[in-house]
Amino acid sequence: MLFNSFEFLVFFVVVTVLYYLLPHRYRWLLLLLASCGFYMAFIPVYILILLLTIGIDYVAGIQIEQAAGRRRKQFLVLSLVANLGVLAFFKYYNFFTDNINALLDGLHVVRYELPYLYIILPIGLSFHTFQAMSYTIEVYRGNYPAERHLGIYALYVMFYPQLVAGPIERPQNVLPQFHEEKHFNFDQVVIGLQRMLWGLFKKVVIGDVLAEYVNSVYNNYEMHSSLSLWLATYAFAGQIYCDFSGYSDMALGSAQVMGFKLMENFRMPYFAKSVTEFWRRWHMSLSTWLRDYLYVSLGGSRLGQLLTYRNLLLTMLLGGLWHGASWNFVIWGGLNGLYLSTEKLLGVQVDRPMSWAGRVGRVALTFHLICLTWVFFRATTLEQALYITRHLIEPVREVALTTDWGMVATFGVRVGLLLLVEFAWLRRHRFQELSPAYGWGRPLAVALTLTLLILTFGVATGDQFIYFQF
Repeated sequence: MLFNSFEFLVFFVVVTVLYYLLPHRYRWLLLLLASCGFYMAFIPVYILILLLTIGIDYVAGIQIEQAAGRRRKQFLVLSLVANLGVLAFFKYYNFFTDNINALLDGLHVVRYELPYLYIILPIGLSFHTFQAMSYTIEVYRGNYPAERHLGIYALYVMFYPQLVAGPIERPQNVLPQFHEEKHFNFDQVVIGLQRMLWGLFKKVVIGDVLAEYVNSVYNNYEMHSSLSLWLATYAFAGQIYCDFSGYSDMALGSAQVMGFKLMENFRMPYFAKSVTEFWRRWHMSLSTWLRDYLYVSLGGSRLGQLLTYRNLLLTMLLGGLWHGASWNFVIWGGLNGLYLSTEKLLGVQVDRPMSWAGRVGRVALTFHLICLTWVFFRATTLEQALYITRHLIEPVREVALTTDWGMVATFGVRVGLLLLVEFAWLRRHRFQELSPAYGWGRPLAVALTLTLLILTFGVATGDQFIYFQF
C-alpha cells in the first residue's frame, strides 16, 4: 500500500476517524491492527518474521533490565543477533554467496557451490530492524526502561506511518506518546494534512517527473554525452530528495494528524556547505543512528586522528551496505566516508563567517561532490557507475544529438519551484504559521494550490518510493 495511492487515502481516512472515535484504551489496538494490515498489503506472510523479532526483543528488553552483570549483555547480544540475522539472511545472503563463489573461482578452489536463493526482500526491513535495535540498546545503556506492554512495544516497531521507510525512531521519543491520551486538535490536523499534501506534491509533481528523465538517460547511458549524464545526475539528486523527503513529510504529517510527533528527517540538505553538514541535514534519523550506535561504539574521535578516520570510513561503508547488497552502495558509502575524513583532516568549518560568494561556492562544491556519489547509488551495475563517472569529467560531446532541451527546461522549472518554496517557505514557517490559528486564508490557499498542482501536473503512475527497497 503506497502513500501515493487511492487505497492509502481510504485507509488513512478510515483509521484516523476510528482512532478519534475510540476511547484511549483501545487506540493502541486499532493502530497495531491497522499497521499489520498496512504491512500485509505488500507480502502478507512476512509479518510472521516481524512478529518473531518483536517477541524476541520484547523479552530481551525486560531481561536486560532485570538481569545483572554478563547476563545483561547476553540478552542484548541475543536481540542483536536475531535482528541482524534476519537482515543478513534476506538482504545479504545472495550478495555474499555470489562474492564467495567468485572468490573461490578466482583462486581455483574446488568447492561445493553455495545455492542462490530466490527470495524477496521484506519491505522496509532495514528500517524496522534498526528501530528495534535502538530499543534494546537504549534499555541496555539505561537510557529507557523496558516496555511492559507487549502491544505498545509492537506498535513502536510497526507504527504504519514510518514502518517501511522511517524515520528511524528512538524509544524515548515514540513509546511515551503511545501511552499518552491524544485529544482532537483541529489546528494540528490541518497542519498534518498540509504536510501530507506537501510530501505528495514533492513525490508526484517533482520526483516522479524527474525520474522519467533520469531513467531515459541512465537506461541508455552509452548513447549520451557528458552533459546529458550531468543533467541526469542533477535530476537524480532532485528525484531522490523529493522522493524520500516527500515520504518523510507524508509520514510525519499522517502521524501529526493523530497527535504524534516524529523526528525530522531532512533539513534542506543541498544547502549544506560541507559534506559533514550535509549528513547533519540528510536522512537525519539514520545519520544519528550510525553516529550514536556505530561510530561512538567504534571509539568515535576519542582514540586519536588515525582511528577517527578509520571509524568514519567504517561507519559510512557499513551505512552504504545498509542501503543495499551491492558494491555500488559500498562504494557510495566509502566515498562519503572519504569526504568526511578529508574534511576532518583539513579542519573544514562551516560556522565561521564567510562572504556570500564563499557560501555559494561551498554549497556548489558540496552539491557536486554529493552528486558524484549519487552516480553509484543510482547505477544498476558497477560497470555502469564507473562508465558514467569517467564520462562526467570528459569534454562535452554530441550535445545537440543527445540532450532533450525541452524536457530539461520543464524539469528546471519544476525544480526551481521546489527550491523556491522549500527555501523561502519551510525555512521560515515550518508549517506552524499555516494553521487556522493564524487565519483561514493562508492554509486554505496552500491546500488548494498544492491539490491543484498535484491533480494537474502529478504523475499518476503510482511509482514506489525509492527507499521502500531498503
